Amino acid sequence: MQATGTRALSVRSSAKGSDKSQVQVISRAAAILRVLEDEVDGLSLGQIAHRVGLARSTVQRIVGALAAEKFLIAASPNGRVRLGPTILRLAASARTDFVAAARPFLMRLSNELKETADLAVIKGDHLVFVDQVVGSHRLRAVSAVGESFPLYCTANGKAYLAELDAAAIERLIGTTYERRTPNTLTRLEDLTRDLKSVRKAGVAIDREEHTQGICAAGVVTRDPMGNVLAISVPVPAHRFYTHQKHIVERLRATKESLERHLLAAAA
Repeated sequence: MQATGTRALSVRSSAKGSDKSQVQVISRAAAILRVLEDEVDGLSLGQIAHRVGLARSTVQRIVGALAAEKFLIAASPNGRVRLGPTILRLAASARTDFVAAARPFLMRLSNELKETADLAVIKGDHLVFVDQVVGSHRLRAVSAVGESFPLYCTANGKAYLAELDAAAIERLIGTTYERRTPNTLTRLEDLTRDLKSVRKAGVAIDREEHTQGICAAGVVTRDPMGNVLAISVPVPAHRFYTHQKHIVERLRATKESLERHLLAAAA
């Protein structure tokens, strides 16, 4: 009886070790996929190994498994690899899902304020608009879906930057920025000071920093898959300054409602 009990304990320990090993492989595969993001020309196995801090032989095994499922494909005859059709198809599906989930909340926000409501995702040091509900005012702010804007001078971009520490912000966008209007913050020192107020308020404000005559309020959240969703309300400046408090309140409420909806949907 004692021997049987000992053997059972040994089996459980082996199972736990196996589970831990499987989770580690998944984590390493995810790290490899992340470093290949935006690498349109691909990376060599050696480059990937250096960036993720793994042995080249380990990277080779994981890359081989990912390639078998078309998560990765060859980028050149000499061994470079890049993201493949499977991962791109899954990413497109996930984006479609969260755009559809956020759409009713954008519509409600736009109807409440009679202003344009935008949805954007983060792409490197820019954000890309993926959906929009145009406001009913005759004079309104509109950006084309698919258009990209810098992070440092937009409300939704600054809302995202406020979630990062100073070192991460510097790595992402550097320390000096193009001046787009007289109000643009062009130094990291000034931007960092502004982001402190964003963290405190939970909402970022673009005070005619990207386009003269246009202000905006912006927030960010994440869906259950970790996709960053940035919602903003761009408004002609004269109207924004008059109604800023109400715009900020409704934007906060929209974020909270969307987050509750996403959590319930994931449960």
